[in-house]
Amino acid sequence: MVDTYCVLGCSEYHRGLLIISYTVMTQTTKESTIASTKTLQIVVFKLGQEEYGLQIDQIKEVVITPNITRMPQTATFVRGVANIRGNVIAIFDLEDRFNLTRSQNSGNKYTLVVESEDIKLGLLVNDVPNTVSVNAGDLDESVGIINDANTESNYIKGIIKHGDRLIILIDIFKVIDQEMTNSIKKASAIAA
Repeated sequence: MVDTYCVLGCSEYHRGLLIISYTVMTQTTKESTIASTKTLQIVVFKLGQEEYGLQIDQIKEVVITPNITRMPQTATFVRGVANIRGNVIAIFDLEDRFNLTRSQNSGNKYTLVVESEDIKLGLLVNDVPNTVSVNAGDLDESVGIINDANTESNYIKGIIKHGDRLIILIDIFKVIDQEMTNSIKKASAIAA
């Protein structure tokens, strides 16, 4: 806030500094307001008893899980490979990867197809995933201290508070470290 006394009694130089300072504070407040009103599109799915989410731009499509062909000498979380729309891709089980207790209806009925420049894979989920829009301000990123001791990167981006729900937002490309990428590429190459 600009001091009225100073504006009336200060030199032009000081008045200019106060106006610049006030302008910078106003712009910073506007920028933080814009950031908190930014909307995120999240695809939410259940693993074990918890809800997880991925940003929608990480997912190419959702399909009914096709027949999976188990591949020898792959990690246990790589369930095998499947033919999805003419592409042979590795199928990844996040419940196994995160060491979660299997949910009761663990039929893995749906597959989220995820694609990056380096890899294309499917993620097994039990229920039809749904999409929710949340404000960026609902994302609590302070959970950075919680991570997987087996990986060097923290794949948990934060916790989303959506009504009475808590959704764990993950970055799937950080879940997949270099060793896993090589394992998935190996499984896909063998099957091709």
